[in-house]
Amino acid sequence: MSFIGLDIGTTGCKAIVFAEDGRVLSEARREYAIQTPQPGWAEQDAEEVWRLAWQCLRQAVAATPHDPPSALAISCQGEAVIPVDAGGHALRPAILGMDTRTTAENAWLIETFGADELFQRTGMPVHTINTLPKLLWLQRHESTIWRNAHQFLLYEDFFLRRLGGEAVISACLASRTQMMNLASADWDDDILSRCGIERSRLAKPASSAGGVVGRLRPALKQELGLASDLLLVSGGHDQACAALGSGVIAPGLAMVSTGTAEVVEVAMDSPALAPTLRDGGISVYRHVVPGLYVAMTLNHSGGLLLRWFRDTLGRWEREQAVATGVDAYDLLLQEAPPGPTRLLWLPHFAGSGTPTLDVRSKGAILGLTFATTKAEMAKAALEGLTFELRINLDLLQSAGVKITELHAVGGGARSNLWLQLKADICNIPLRVPMVTDAACLGAALLAGVGAGAYLDLATAVAQTVRWRERIVPSSERAEAYEAQYARYRRVYPLLAELLHEL
Repeated sequence: MSFIGLDIGTTGCKAIVFAEDGRVLSEARREYAIQTPQPGWAEQDAEEVWRLAWQCLRQAVAATPHDPPSALAISCQGEAVIPVDAGGHALRPAILGMDTRTTAENAWLIETFGADELFQRTGMPVHTINTLPKLLWLQRHESTIWRNAHQFLLYEDFFLRRLGGEAVISACLASRTQMMNLASADWDDDILSRCGIERSRLAKPASSAGGVVGRLRPALKQELGLASDLLLVSGGHDQACAALGSGVIAPGLAMVSTGTAEVVEVAMDSPALAPTLRDGGISVYRHVVPGLYVAMTLNHSGGLLLRWFRDTLGRWEREQAVATGVDAYDLLLQEAPPGPTRLLWLPHFAGSGTPTLDVRSKGAILGLTFATTKAEMAKAALEGLTFELRINLDLLQSAGVKITELHAVGGGARSNLWLQLKADICNIPLRVPMVTDAACLGAALLAGVGAGAYLDLATAVAQTVRWRERIVPSSERAEAYEAQYARYRRVYPLLAELLHEL
């Protein structure tokens, strides 16, 4: 028996077919674009995403003819809003989570509800990332789209509508919209009413994590060449699915996922709704693991910063990577100094993430001299990103959230240098799973529970999650980085006003 984890990310999608023991049987990937029609806007062609994801599914399923998948679940980016017609087709580009056009709508929400009231009810701090203010923006600025739309979907329910006929959203993903009551796991009718949003125009919340919500349409099943039904199972937000796929199924365990963005997910047995987390923009929502919640931090730069550095300053390394097969990032970092660099890199290339949430901040590099090397700059970029990680971990722990171990996944987990930096700068042990595409694995485990292959998610994790290595902090380097971290904490407050003027 096998299962598909379909991941719909911000810049690409992938479909991976897993065996019951967690082995990867086949996979397929595609990339797609983010559109920026105006400064601060971030949109995406949802129909193109659907087309490329369907290509991935066809390719991955075709490669496993002797063990065809029996169930599929979706891991997806959060907050993206897709107005659709009665047939489930997008009426306009999706408005993505990183879009920052909703400042006025958030001001109205604060005036109408109060920031703390919204946080206590939904777990979501007031921020441009949320789905709710995006819907308010559509109401105010695209009235024709608003009137004509049959429903307003996120990527999970958009795909389930196309795959099986009904738009169903997991409690995990719905609890990131700022419209779901965190305690009841249902849409908050008071919020919907006061915002002029009809419940019928949203997807139906799934009754349980890992529950069957439909079956693949016969025509699509035939197109995939499947003889038996493919069950569609409730999935969740990509970061929560990645937390599951990396074994974060108990309070105190945390995942750091380094992809396009860098995210931390910490598992909790009850929601931590402290004012410091609200003010720091830490979202608290339902885990895909029943009975657990997660607190999430976010740095939008993440792997995008490294990609910018490679593409802008690493042309030779890119050419060598093509010629030799050696990773371009490894070539950029191969002569990096062993300890802390002499640079401080503020990685606010897309504004700052949690906990400062300053969309007007910019990037900065301090300490450049004629002796500075490209490798030192590359490592300083990693240090800056990891200092931001440490700031968020410190905030969570100060609010009483226990963190005993980090599980590292995503593209960043393939860099031993970066993994050791995380351990040394944060002074916390890391574990790296064998499968670092943890979001797909987490979705596949939900599919497996829905298909009856596993008793529950704890059993599924025990049977499938294997560890590549455990990384512990170096006491000597951890001490050296404490001084550098203290200097880094001074950079943003000193530069913020100037950066706002640029």
